[in-house]
Amino acid sequence: MNQNYDDLTAEDIYDLDSIKWNYFERDVLPLWVADMDFLPAPEILSALKARLDTWLGYGSMSGNPKLLGGIVAHMAGFGWTGLEPKNIWLVSGVVPGMYASVLGLSSVNDEIITQTPIYPPFMGSIKDHNRTMLENKMLIADNQWIIDFDHLETLVTPGTRILMICNPHNPTGRVFTRFELEKLAAFVLKHRLYVISDELHANLILEPGATHIPFASLSPEISDRTVTITGPCKTFTTAGLGIGAVISTNPKLLERIQAATKGLMGHPNIMSETAWLAGLEAGMPWLEKTKTYLQANREFLGAYLRQHLPEVKCILPEATYLAWIDFNAYAQAPEVQKFLLVTAKVGLNEGTNFGADCTGFVRLNFATSRQVLTQALERIREAIKG
Repeated sequence: MNQNYDDLTAEDIYDLDSIKWNYFERDVLPLWVADMDFLPAPEILSALKARLDTWLGYGSMSGNPKLLGGIVAHMAGFGWTGLEPKNIWLVSGVVPGMYASVLGLSSVNDEIITQTPIYPPFMGSIKDHNRTMLENKMLIADNQWIIDFDHLETLVTPGTRILMICNPHNPTGRVFTRFELEKLAAFVLKHRLYVISDELHANLILEPGATHIPFASLSPEISDRTVTITGPCKTFTTAGLGIGAVISTNPKLLERIQAATKGLMGHPNIMSETAWLAGLEAGMPWLEKTKTYLQANREFLGAYLRQHLPEVKCILPEATYLAWIDFNAYAQAPEVQKFLLVTAKVGLNEGTNFGADCTGFVRLNFATSRQVLTQALERIREAIKG
């Protein structure tokens, strides 16, 4: 498989064991699930190969000490200081960590607030375990997706237990400012809520001047009420290895989550730990190169839509490699994902999976080669324009 991003073609990827590329028929260009089409950093691949030449028995059940230390140091780079390895629980992925956190920090019928549109497992983690979801729909102001703080305040009842946030936000790509996060923190403390904060895309800031701020870093009081969930898969394109981390400085929160899932979460996978550690220690130059390519793809996407599909609305993401695109100006909007799949042969994420009021939206993954992205956009233009 070609590591040169510009030379990557659909033919290079179709025959891989990839759900992204094999979910649809072979004539479909899939730009949906959040998985980059690029190979991981060579340093990660080398570390995995080297590990296969050595011992493969049980590792430390609490996690590789070097990896835990690396995560602590990485978080300090975001301004979250004071973490210790004991604050980190390694799990099989961010989604299992999210479900476990909901189970541990709430009970059946408890209310959980989340911001929509939102990554579907947020809603699944609430509904699948018979909790009540309260939607705080995001708004658009000054060409930016923002939190509706006025509506947020109206949602809270005596049965509200948790605020679930995603920062950087999936699917809009917002990177919330310190002002916004501190306003959320004041809301949390006022109503004595717990926070589950998905920060999986923290390393994928594309907007110059934007900065990721871990929610738990805002104050000791907020840290005491927050569970942060993260992992390496979006950063280093290693989703198939399956690993994540549930982090909290409050040991009682971790204990509750672990107790709710006792015997179900398994133990850390040593190959996954190897990959994450190699990424933290040696993969950052690759990440910077990859982000530069993603930034260029983001700008190309925006320019293409403005020139060829000006009625399409898309506020380009400040982070992530995902674009949240509004086709409501077109007649095909009610079933736009199906229309583009059948007519354009482009596979995108259906907007209504991210929230009830997201008809006409699709999510597009631009973490692919420029030629694949261009081919997909040209198919979309030809289908929409008829």
